[in-house]
Amino acid sequence: MPGSTNFLTKNKSIILYGVFLAVLLFLLKWLELRFLIINHALEIYAGSIAIIFTALGIWLALKLTKPKTILIEKEVFIEQPENFILNETALAKLNISKRELEVLKLMSEGLSNQEIAEQLFVTLNTIKTHNARLFEKLEVKRRTQAVETAKKLNLIA
Repeated sequence: MPGSTNFLTKNKSIILYGVFLAVLLFLLKWLELRFLIINHALEIYAGSIAIIFTALGIWLALKLTKPKTILIEKEVFIEQPENFILNETALAKLNISKRELEVLKLMSEGLSNQEIAEQLFVTLNTIKTHNARLFEKLEVKRRTQAVETAKKLNLIA
């Protein structure tokens, strides 16, 4: 401790001079910044507005260019051969609904569940439910068996 006291008394004027210069430098930089802001207040204001409007423009462009989903309803007509006669009694006996018959016809065309759902404008889960009911009513376990059984019963061509 005595050595540090000796150092301070020896270099007192140099340390005071250094502190005074540091305070003066800080004061000058503060004044320079203050005058810079005052002298360029219009540019800073215009730049701030430009940044805000640029951000707003980007946000608006993203909103406007987002693809819109348009729902188009259409009826699906499945053509049947002229010599085909639908077996109404088997249809009534098995209690197969009109929609289930449509699903069965599309299934016989080789469409996937997703494609059938898109064509009939229903969800994939609805088609899976129709399939499960058809399999139960036709007493089959696979799509190919369902189509084969339906053809044998003259439910589809």
